[in-house]
Amino acid sequence: MLFWLGAAAFALTILISVSLHELGHMITGKRFGMKVTQYFVGFGPTIFSFRRGETEYGLKAIPLGGFCKIVGMTPQDDDVAPEDQPRAMWRFPVWKRTIVMSAGSITHFALAIGGIYVMALVFGLPNPAYPTTDPELRALPAKIRVSECVSLTLAEGDCKPGVSGVPGPAQSARLQQGDVITKVGTTPVANYGQLVDAIRAQQAGPVDFGYERGGQAGTTTVTLVQAERPADDGSVVKTAMAGVGADLSDTPVYVKYGPVAAFSATGDQTVAMFKATGEAIKKVPQKLPALWHSITGGERDPNTPISVVGASRLGGEAVEHGAWDLFWQIFIGLNVFIGVFNLLPLLPLDGGHIAIAWYERVRSWLYQRLRKPDPGRVDYYKLMPLTYAVILIGGAFTLLTVTADIINPITIFK
Repeated sequence: MLFWLGAAAFALTILISVSLHELGHMITGKRFGMKVTQYFVGFGPTIFSFRRGETEYGLKAIPLGGFCKIVGMTPQDDDVAPEDQPRAMWRFPVWKRTIVMSAGSITHFALAIGGIYVMALVFGLPNPAYPTTDPELRALPAKIRVSECVSLTLAEGDCKPGVSGVPGPAQSARLQQGDVITKVGTTPVANYGQLVDAIRAQQAGPVDFGYERGGQAGTTTVTLVQAERPADDGSVVKTAMAGVGADLSDTPVYVKYGPVAAFSATGDQTVAMFKATGEAIKKVPQKLPALWHSITGGERDPNTPISVVGASRLGGEAVEHGAWDLFWQIFIGLNVFIGVFNLLPLLPLDGGHIAIAWYERVRSWLYQRLRKPDPGRVDYYKLMPLTYAVILIGGAFTLLTVTADIINPITIFK
């Protein structure tokens, strides 16, 4: 029950976000004097509506978005009454049209930034000092955590001593979490990267380890085992292992901030999320084969794109397990993604309209400098084949992600 309530709650937050997106268009359009004739939440048959001034407001039956009708978005719109011509959107200065068309994405960004600030106060934000890349991890001190079990093959899965693995060599040698390794065999060790390299350079069998514990130096003999591990190229190699990892107990994954410090942390996290979103959008095409593979029976790659259905499922999982911080993170990430994606310079996205407006402005400026007649407005009808292609590709992509999220969804809690 909690899962379905959480999924419904997340779907509702998406609907509210999209409705606020359209509200951003409406408010800025009205402020500049453009005529807004309709603002509806949902699509399809109208459930109810009312009119205030020149705008009709209402709710439609299919809760999959919303729309805001601004008169004369393009010069080719043929439903503009003669008395409304002076207020047609395309007649307004390009900077005003840019603000109106980008207001939807700005609304998503505002929701995301506000959400990040709340997370900084309530749940905490990712610790910038926490290592997330291999170079960062290798640069850490050689302070270790010890494993009670080591799997000898990658196929063994969960490691249980004597069942699916062997007792951890470092633990058996009475090394403890927090020990700092100073030497492996005859090789001095200064950081975690050197520790890993030194262990892998050994043969399986007894090897002397030098360490420090509480300021006191010590030595012990660790009987290394040979085990499989994944190589950087995706292959499987066998190497000596001691059953140790980097001790990150003193480096929290998340850090909470006070009301003032949260502003700076929110700014840093916002920049990081925009960069990550840009990278994710660039990688979408190369993820499509894996997405198709998941539909045809393969394992679902957790890094493949998801739809609103998939996001709602993840939100439901988060609520079911009491992980409200995760629910909040998904909401923030989705708003950043929608905001950035909507600004791509492709029709019928808002970014496409903005790109055309500035193209017209720059072209007119160049023609003026060249003392040539103004070429006028872009003919949107000539762009219709490209627009239909974008709609077709977008529709196919949506169908693909929705199907994958129904047949083989991504799950967080297993």
